[in-house]
Amino acid sequence: MILPAPGPETAVLPAITALLLGLSLLISALGFIRVVYFVSIGYAFSIAAMALTLLISRWPALTVTAVLHNLLLIGWGLRLGVYLMRREFQPSYRREMASVVARGAGVVGLRKLVVWLGVALLYVCMISPSLFSLYYAPNLPPPLTLILQILGLALLAGGLLLETLADRQKSAFKAEHPHDFCSVGLYSWVRCPNYLGEITFWVGNWLLGVAFYTFFLHWAISLIGLVCIVLIMMGSTKRLEKQQDGRYGDQPAYQTYICTVPVLFPFVPVYSLKNVKVYLE
Repeated sequence: MILPAPGPETAVLPAITALLLGLSLLISALGFIRVVYFVSIGYAFSIAAMALTLLISRWPALTVTAVLHNLLLIGWGLRLGVYLMRREFQPSYRREMASVVARGAGVVGLRKLVVWLGVALLYVCMISPSLFSLYYAPNLPPPLTLILQILGLALLAGGLLLETLADRQKSAFKAEHPHDFCSVGLYSWVRCPNYLGEITFWVGNWLLGVAFYTFFLHWAISLIGLVCIVLIMMGSTKRLEKQQDGRYGDQPAYQTYICTVPVLFPFVPVYSLKNVKVYLE
């Protein structure tokens, strides 16, 4: 197969990539206020800002798919960022926030700088499918490209909806039952539907770029972003399991819940990740 030669528009890729990294570094620097912001508020708003920048950089030479792709990225980032900021003021979250702050207390000095640079680079890798699809022509047959784009957009929208509903259901439940574990709605099907939604979202984002990965480096960069976020979500699941075991482990209802409801993927009889080795926890 003859790959498409880089066009004049690809000449600006180094500058665009540097701009994306600069934005990611600037926004994720919120982590110097509180370490968790590197991977929470800084994460969400970095993605939103980079997606908006990509939209502007190729305007008006945009396809409908590209517009929808980046609008969903922007919507995801803004929704998550606002949700995380509002959550800090909820009484039910104060105990968990104290635990989060304590975990970040040991990240200081050079270690904090490494974390900052690492997460900023990761966020650029995660949004790279949008970058490649905007600046390269597809190298797959048009019918297959269309199928991948439709599937990718469906997963993006479905993941965003799942994560949004999960966060709303848990927030509403915790407002009325601050000392109980949430097992209603989506949480009756899977114990971490918000993490499942995030994984689904980023799988869709990666699929949208598949037809445009022209070089090995494109595959490598995009897969680094996807694999890392999946591992991070698995690590978050493990951490949440341990926290909930400490809070509710002596309750018979909780023991029944964790033995009958899958931990991360519905209909897959995997009920714990505590003994699974995850390299990004």
